[in-house]
Amino acid sequence: MKSISIILFYLLCLTELVHVKEELIVIGTRQGVIQKFLLLEPNNPVSSVILFAGGHGNLNLSSDAGKPAINWGKNNFLVRMRHEFVQNGFAVAVIDAPSDRKTEEGMMGGFRNSEKHVKDIDHVIALLRKRKDIPIWLVGTSRGTESAAYVAIYSKEYPAGVVLTSSMTEENRKGIPVKDMALEKIIIPIIIVAHQDDKCWVTRPSGSEDIKDKLVNTKKVEVKYFKGGYEPKSRLCGALSPHGYYGIEKEVVTYISDFIKHN
Repeated sequence: MKSISIILFYLLCLTELVHVKEELIVIGTRQGVIQKFLLLEPNNPVSSVILFAGGHGNLNLSSDAGKPAINWGKNNFLVRMRHEFVQNGFAVAVIDAPSDRKTEEGMMGGFRNSEKHVKDIDHVIALLRKRKDIPIWLVGTSRGTESAAYVAIYSKEYPAGVVLTSSMTEENRKGIPVKDMALEKIIIPIIIVAHQDDKCWVTRPSGSEDIKDKLVNTKKVEVKYFKGGYEPKSRLCGALSPHGYYGIEKEVVTYISDFIKHN
């Protein structure tokens, strides 16, 4: 009887996590600019994670009758795995492009590496910290790693750590490689995750080592390579491929979650 009660307790806990409500948060950041993000808060989260999708990052978040909607990027690795982060005990903020970047270019073209972007995200960090005084980690994937790394370097709100997945490593006109940033300024823990079969030309898995080599002052840096998964259903730089950890998503999120919890 006691064992049945324990099982029911854990099932109830799991159900509670699965059904955490998504809330659309809208805040003012810069003059005349608003920043939207999707917020998921379980009971007693251990940390908060701010998730930066790749590409142009313009999720075009909206709300219909109080129910938030993601109008672009639903398949993005971090976006589609946001509930998995919740189940691992994290409050989750999924970042949209700010109101002054609602174009086809979105946050590309250098915005992710700008003072304006840092200011927007610092407002998000401050709000999250006000709601729950727990560590806040920046998590980016693909072009979202530009955001996570750059904010980590210049934030005045002191995030606790950084996670880079499928990092931008090659020169391109839509942004700058993470390895070319002032990474020596990062002192907080950082994990660099890559899929060994990622064939996206701007996110070479071996580029993870170039990033690590420049993180000379961080408290802890770790590089983790994954393999396996399903046959790709998208282009090489698409979400449903090794670039987006297609088929091994839970394994990757579990590894990231454990790293955050122990650092």
